[in-house]
Amino acid sequence: MAFIQVRNLTKKFGDVVAVDHIDLDISRGELVTLLGPSGCGKTTTLRCIAGLEIPEEGEISIAGKTVTSVEKKIFIPPSKRGIGMVFQNYAVWPHMKVFDNVAYGLKLLRLPRSEIEERVKEVLELVGLRGLENRYPTQLSGGQQQRVALARALVMHPRVLLLDEPLSNLDAKLRERMRFEIRSLVKKVGITAVYVTHDQAEAMVISDNIVVMNKGRIMQIGKPEEIYRKPANIFVADFIGVSNFIPGRVEAIVEGLKGFVTTDFGEKILCELSPRLKVGDRAFILIRPEDILMYRTNPPAENSFKAKIKHRVYLGSITYYWVVVDDIELRIQAPPETYYSEGEEVYVHLKLGKTIALPE
Repeated sequence: MAFIQVRNLTKKFGDVVAVDHIDLDISRGELVTLLGPSGCGKTTTLRCIAGLEIPEEGEISIAGKTVTSVEKKIFIPPSKRGIGMVFQNYAVWPHMKVFDNVAYGLKLLRLPRSEIEERVKEVLELVGLRGLENRYPTQLSGGQQQRVALARALVMHPRVLLLDEPLSNLDAKLRERMRFEIRSLVKKVGITAVYVTHDQAEAMVISDNIVVMNKGRIMQIGKPEEIYRKPANIFVADFIGVSNFIPGRVEAIVEGLKGFVTTDFGEKILCELSPRLKVGDRAFILIRPEDILMYRTNPPAENSFKAKIKHRVYLGSITYYWVVVDDIELRIQAPPETYYSEGEEVYVHLKLGKTIALPE
């Protein structure tokens, strides 16, 4: 049985359906990210799990105990759900020192002073803030303030940690480092965590599994590699990473889920086919920029055709090329030492096994 179970969850704000009948299972000790664009329902889902929103339909259970059930009229308040929450804006009290910020919840429980001191000491060591107990938040960096927020949540020994875009206020380099720190910390503690972000790179680094959402619905659930390499639909393919889409029509199915798609510019491409496609259907061929090769002579391989270089952009570790075939533009990622001129005609090869045909 899943540690967190969400069934038929529906939440509305007036006439707007923010979360639309979703089901979700999260295992004990798993770090799951809810990923999607603004307004997709990810934060509302998190807030329903936390008990900060009351849904119109559905049921939520944590560790086998129902905490929300519209049908059974059950609603456990947030303070009794065994959750810790970390918000986007840190929510640390500026007038309190680090120790008092972290100890605040324990003091409300009227725990013995010795136990409070021991637990705060342990969690500050865990998040790398030992020695900063007597500093005020204004004397800390953004990353240190975020660690205070994490420490305050973890010191309560919650069963579930919920994080709502906790890194969005940090600068790019610090945000990148904190991704690894949060994942390492969550895994060290062994806690079940649900993380909300719109940043695909953040989700890829942090997650055991990613839940991609759009318009209140779940588009796909899977490990980062699966979401990237085998997206379930056009939305997921376009949202995760950089993608090229080539329109065409399914020409033939050769074996299992492999078949040929004839592009709108007349080339026949061997692809992995979505199970929903059949012969004659319109489709988009998905190919990632790193899975396209360029040659000056025609390679003797399937999935190769002539194109013309439109743009070249050197970025140090890689070079990007944009090529055109008729009016279709493709983005190609090449090694930095590769050099082709703008306007040059080349042959491009779509790597076999890396092309996926998805329903239009």
